[in-house]
Amino acid sequence: MSDISLLILLPLLAAVCAAATPRAAGLWGLPASILTGIIALWLALDVLQNGAQEIAIGGWIAPLGIVFVADGLAALMLLMTSGVGIVVSIQATSWGVWPSSNVSEKAATMRAGFWPLWLATLGALNALFLSGDLFNIYVAFEILGLTAVGLTALSGTPSALRAAFDYLSAGLAGSLLLLLGVALAYSAVGRVDIEVVPLLADTTSGRIALALIVAGLAVKAALFPLHFWMPAAHSSATPVASALLSALVVKGALYVILRISMEGGVGMETLRLAIAVLGAGAMLWGAWGALQATRLKLLVAQSTVAQIGLIAMAIGLAGDNLQQNGLWQAAALLMLSHALAKAAMFIAVGRIAEELGHDRLSGLNRKELRPGAAEFAFAIASISLIGLPPTAGFIGKWILIDGLIARDAWIWVALILLGTALSAAYLSRVVSRCLRGGPHVSLDAHHPPWRTGDVAALGLATSALLLGLASAFPLSLLEIALK
Repeated sequence: MSDISLLILLPLLAAVCAAATPRAAGLWGLPASILTGIIALWLALDVLQNGAQEIAIGGWIAPLGIVFVADGLAALMLLMTSGVGIVVSIQATSWGVWPSSNVSEKAATMRAGFWPLWLATLGALNALFLSGDLFNIYVAFEILGLTAVGLTALSGTPSALRAAFDYLSAGLAGSLLLLLGVALAYSAVGRVDIEVVPLLADTTSGRIALALIVAGLAVKAALFPLHFWMPAAHSSATPVASALLSALVVKGALYVILRISMEGGVGMETLRLAIAVLGAGAMLWGAWGALQATRLKLLVAQSTVAQIGLIAMAIGLAGDNLQQNGLWQAAALLMLSHALAKAAMFIAVGRIAEELGHDRLSGLNRKELRPGAAEFAFAIASISLIGLPPTAGFIGKWILIDGLIARDAWIWVALILLGTALSAAYLSRVVSRCLRGGPHVSLDAHHPPWRTGDVAALGLATSALLLGLASAFPLSLLEIALK
């Protein structure tokens, strides 16, 4: 069995086993997450050395069969998913792993629900990144949408259940648009492998199909103005679920939009411009929402809207002349840096709220909080999201702005700089409070000064920082996508 097949089958089979043995779900979940990460790393190194790989299930090639393709871009997304997933899985061990773990009934219930949902999410994301045709991408999205709704509702609170219902409604609408677009694409050209996108872009019915597909993906990515469901969903979920939803789940739709844009021909120009304009709107609207937020978790959720907008701008402006510009590489690197930083932020926010008993911004003052590991993790992640050196966020923005300056696209450069300034403004609302110093909160025996969440948040944030210094590896992987 190939590495590509294992990346999909292993987490899905582990999800079934975790669901069948809820008391021992962690015994399936954590090892499966780690093993999937090892396979993803092995595949990435193989792709880097030997080039892109392709596997046809049952020996049937496109357009009749199911084809999985692993090039540099897919390998980087697989590494991103597995890396963040392993750290979040380690954080989830605070709910206990062993059946006899001494945890509360609520923690045991969330443990039993989290592992099958996360493992199914991992398998769906891997299938999404590797799929070589539009219909299989739709199937992967259906699995991903259901597991994401489950993760949103995991805490069982009324706000989480309402947010999960809105998420489900938006997901169904996005799926309907996506399926309609895939069906129309099949009727237009008689096949649905992703390589037919240039053919679709050259006909009227094909362009309508692409527009429907991208509209469905925009709903799933919470791209402005279709983001109405996302802030509540990400801010109402548990910290580990929010980390997965914001860092990984929304990247699936952005990845497919990038793939379609890279494959498209001249007829894609209008669609690309629309994506860039909506991205600019998301960047500004999300920043405004973050500036108005009164709760820390809602601020982080609104910032996701803004960061998704920046990535969408990069995708829309990249075009399909891959050899002459690196804007698409900037989009991929921004997705990677955002995943690390945003996962770190949500876990750090969970720890801060755990210490203080709330997540109100007005309560983050020196009388209640002294800087700890979670606060420093939030600050480091903020540096990456703003795009300050030497973080991966800085490298991504540098490549993006450099490419736009080469085109004399000064309006877009000005919008990115404005978005950067707004990011600094709303994130400084938190960082300036968290790092002031003062007496530490008195913690009881059940809340020791250092917990798994501190290590997880600090590890992810530090990875976003160090990735800027080691950006040669992801950029080398992305070069494989050009061949």
